[in-house]
Amino acid sequence: MTPGKQLTGTLALAVFTAVLGSLQYGYSLGVINAPQAVIEKHYGRSLGVWSENSTEEEKFSHVGQHPAVTMYWSLSVAIFSIGGMLSSFLVGFVGDLRGRVKGMLMVNVLAIAAGLLMGLCRMWKPHIMVISGRAVMGFYCGLTSGLVPMYIGEIAPKAYRGALGTLHQLAIVVGILISQVIGLDFILGNDDMWPLLLGLSGAPAVLQSFLLPLCPESPRYLYILLGKEQEARKSLLRLKGEYDPTPDLEEMRKEKEAADKEPRVSILSLIRSSVYRQQLVVALMMHLSQQFSGINAIFYYSTAIFTRAGVGQPVYATIGVGVINTVFTLVSVALVDRAGRRTLTLVGLGGMCCCAVVMTVGLKFQSEFTWMSYVSMSAIFLFVSFFEVGPGPIPWFIVAELFSQGPRPAAIALAGCCNWTSNFIIGMTFPYIEKFLDCYVFILFAMLLLAFTVFTYLRVPETKGKTFEEIAAVFLKRQKKSVAPSPKDATELQQLKTSTDA
Repeated sequence: MTPGKQLTGTLALAVFTAVLGSLQYGYSLGVINAPQAVIEKHYGRSLGVWSENSTEEEKFSHVGQHPAVTMYWSLSVAIFSIGGMLSSFLVGFVGDLRGRVKGMLMVNVLAIAAGLLMGLCRMWKPHIMVISGRAVMGFYCGLTSGLVPMYIGEIAPKAYRGALGTLHQLAIVVGILISQVIGLDFILGNDDMWPLLLGLSGAPAVLQSFLLPLCPESPRYLYILLGKEQEARKSLLRLKGEYDPTPDLEEMRKEKEAADKEPRVSILSLIRSSVYRQQLVVALMMHLSQQFSGINAIFYYSTAIFTRAGVGQPVYATIGVGVINTVFTLVSVALVDRAGRRTLTLVGLGGMCCCAVVMTVGLKFQSEFTWMSYVSMSAIFLFVSFFEVGPGPIPWFIVAELFSQGPRPAAIALAGCCNWTSNFIIGMTFPYIEKFLDCYVFILFAMLLLAFTVFTYLRVPETKGKTFEEIAAVFLKRQKKSVAPSPKDATELQQLKTSTDA
């Protein structure tokens, strides 16, 4: 095996440990949905609007219809995204404060605290405890959704950077699937066990806290930010086994020299910089394409479609969607370093666009033709499959490939905030959009997907197997075509030109 292509036990341990944070993120995303009716009942009881013998039960046949319960339930769901939006700006600060490994270790305190708040929610007012726990967990997930891809991107050998980067998304979908399965009413999604179901969202952080001290720190962080060449060498040897680390250290030395010439790139200066603008637009558009593709709307709408199609237990069909999610993320892991990021994203977005059109046709005519319900179901499964092949996993790790060490933390923070904000917007507005457009709701997503496909074809470069220097050269070439750089830009461009990325 050639140097720099090693997959060692230490590297496997480091990646596995890091993606436990992603697993926790996925679990927290999915766990709140299955026991909704049970939790609403406890909210109603705590708020005094429902009791076993209350006439309120007759007034509100479903306790969830009570305005106070609806408000607190909506807040329980939405507060998670708000926490993530706020903390995503702190990813760079936390990652640089004590390092990527210690950063992940520090934020685990938040996850464990959130798990305890939700797990012990019956000890006080469940609605206050759950909302507080969800807010803290969202804050944690906003940090970990940036720290995990950053750490994996910096320790992964170039040949396996895509496959290892995709594991972040794989862990998310596995977390969602686990939450769906153990959230079934005969396991933990029932009247007695639901606090444990929510509290378990902090469990992966406990395991991760024991494993993180065994993981090497990012060599790039040690060398470029701290100037500790010998420690970076040791870290490289631990991660890649016995090989000559000189070429990797030389790349880092050049990048460190370039980074030392310029001040640290802040979020504000990254937004203002014309040099990084094209990379930033690509990074943000890829995250927007992930959220505005309609994937969350699919999960929101799938149970209703399965019910119309005559599925006796639509919850199991929804779990089937979760299984498809996981299987096709594995397909992406296998293909991303062969087919390439750009190709898989184009295939995914284009396929989703076609599925959205088919879904609309199915929804429109399923009352006239019973077999149209199965067309809608098939379109849902295919839609999810295409999403996980490219648009789902790739935006998370491509940001680390588009930017050098200097602007990378700020870029990941901005991309993360963009992702969380658009997630929140879709979550809050989709029920209203669906009510307004009815069966034509997915035509809106088809139009957005077509626009994202065209943008990807025209603007997104292939980053497979390339150093940062080669990726930067693509954007530099485009910039020269569009406008002549100013003297200030030329200085920054020279810095980019002499930087490389493992």
